[in-house]
Amino acid sequence: MAKQREALVTNIFTADPSAHVFDDKIYIYPSHDLPHDGADDDEGIEYAMEDYHILSMDNVDAPCIDNGEALHMKDVPWVSKQIWAPDVALKDGKYYLYFPARDKQGIFRLGVAVSESPVGPFKAEESFIPGSMSIDPAVFKDDDGKYYCYNGGLWGGQLEKWMTGSFEENPREIGENEPALGPFFAELNDDMKTFKATPKMIQILDENGEPIKAGDEDRRYFEGPWMHKYNGLYYLSYSTGTTHYLVYATGKSPEGPFTYRGRLMEPVIGWTTHHSIVEYHGKWYLFYHDCEISGGINHRRNVKFTEIFYNEDGTIKTVFPYDHK
Repeated sequence: MAKQREALVTNIFTADPSAHVFDDKIYIYPSHDLPHDGADDDEGIEYAMEDYHILSMDNVDAPCIDNGEALHMKDVPWVSKQIWAPDVALKDGKYYLYFPARDKQGIFRLGVAVSESPVGPFKAEESFIPGSMSIDPAVFKDDDGKYYCYNGGLWGGQLEKWMTGSFEENPREIGENEPALGPFFAELNDDMKTFKATPKMIQILDENGEPIKAGDEDRRYFEGPWMHKYNGLYYLSYSTGTTHYLVYATGKSPEGPFTYRGRLMEPVIGWTTHHSIVEYHGKWYLFYHDCEISGGINHRRNVKFTEIFYNEDGTIKTVFPYDHK
């Protein structure tokens, strides 16, 4: 039986979980860490993922099932390596798997693969999404039926390299007092395979309405965006990277701007932190990963989940991942 704050599967290492509810079942779309003895670096070379395994649970108390390989990078013509954190969206009976990977030039792009089953197998498009860049796609369906793709990650995710609108291998350094970079977003076309317009950068503000600064590492955006809606308010949550927090900001539109509201989760064991939030039977759950089982080896992570709770003012009670375990 699945237990909160315990690894959902241990036969493989999984990370970066994007959780969704389809037909009253919970499906988790993680990346797949491959064990190796290579070194770690700020560009993420240790994350040498090659494929996706989709997990599923009949309910939050049921065993978690590994449904096997759903997509491998060898079957994606444009990919050279590092097929990282994915997400999925359902439209008109088809499931669209969105994923980042390096193209043949070593530039991170976003791809899409399609299946008639939530667990695949998925068939990838011949090329990446035109105009896409960086990593960590998260697709949000709004109440009006529009789909938005959010993505972006600093350092190895190459977000800094796109500041001018085109790829620069050696971009200028952003000053600590300059506005921090945010995730990109774009509305998807009806085909779910292309953007309606060139992606724009989300603005994240502090309590005074000023942009969060690049030097504010406790609050600034680093990677792993996720969008959900609660009581009519849009919640953009993300990782701060270097300080290892999951935090969130709220806004009145899926396009922002968003105002920082607080910490979603304190640091877990391991360098990275990446998550998703999903409602199931009237309760809300946070899916995340850590390196507890591997003893802190950054590229040997395991997916977990826990229930989260909202305060009356719309803030979320901070999760302390190893309390009351």
